[in-house]
Amino acid sequence: MNKGVINKLNACWLLLIIVIYALIQGLIGVGILNYYYQITLITICLNIILAISLNLVIGVCGQFSLGHAGFMCVGAYVGALIVQSNPTIVGLIIGLVVGMIFSGLVSLIVAIPVLRLRGDYLAIATLGFAEIIRIIVQNMEITKGASGLTNIPKMTSFTIVYIALVLALIVIVNFGRSSHGRACIAIREDEIAAEAMGINLTRYKCTAFVIGAMIAAVAGTLYATYFRVIKPDIFSFNKSIDILVIVVFGGMGSMTGSIIAGIVLGLINMFLQPYAELRMIFYAISIVLIMIFRPQGLLGTKEFTFSGLRKKGGK
Repeated sequence: MNKGVINKLNACWLLLIIVIYALIQGLIGVGILNYYYQITLITICLNIILAISLNLVIGVCGQFSLGHAGFMCVGAYVGALIVQSNPTIVGLIIGLVVGMIFSGLVSLIVAIPVLRLRGDYLAIATLGFAEIIRIIVQNMEITKGASGLTNIPKMTSFTIVYIALVLALIVIVNFGRSSHGRACIAIREDEIAAEAMGINLTRYKCTAFVIGAMIAAVAGTLYATYFRVIKPDIFSFNKSIDILVIVVFGGMGSMTGSIIAGIVLGLINMFLQPYAELRMIFYAISIVLIMIFRPQGLLGTKEFTFSGLRKKGGK
């Protein structure tokens, strides 16, 4: 593919990003998307950020993690504490960066011993570490214990969340297409064969795990600075399962699938909000049906691309 075609495809993506943003901002401006719908919109965007970051670990690298809420928790508390001390846009940026660094360090400490495990053992170990993070936060004075942090300055808007989502997608998609991403895919397909070809399993597993954790921390900071209240209970095992459901529903390995699943499940969750028990039943039934009739998820590992549309149009 020559440089001119690549530039045209990039221009198409940029135009799509701008059009979606302008459309949503227009709906907000005329009042069609009221405050309640805006909360739902922000929640969907944050869930998509979490889902694509987890999909990098599970779908691209093939490492089954149940501890993603723990890294979101680290980002949320670190970012919230910094924004409380400096309630400006600069403080928010510092909070995002420092939250990513802290989450990256914590995830590296977790990854080095844990990613030597496989399958169910890996899932249980990551779940255990996530609970350890939550319990530590729950027993620290600086985080106000079980009561959590309140009156966090509201620094996040739809524009900021949308930019974060776009940047997260760019990072993850480009990582997946890089030599590091291809090495992770090789590990996902067959660890023994990948190791025989000279791929350093621990290095690439840790890289994907740390990047996923750092992006989850971004979602945590944005969550804290939008909803203004965070408690340890928010980042429990159930949150990790919610993120996992989006990844499985959309297709492990498909970022497009995670986006579609995040939107669909977010809208369903909005309509079923008055019926909490019914929502959980729907989630359970959805997972069972997906596992029976579409075990690879809605899109499997397929992605929406303009180059793919171009090829189909050429035919």
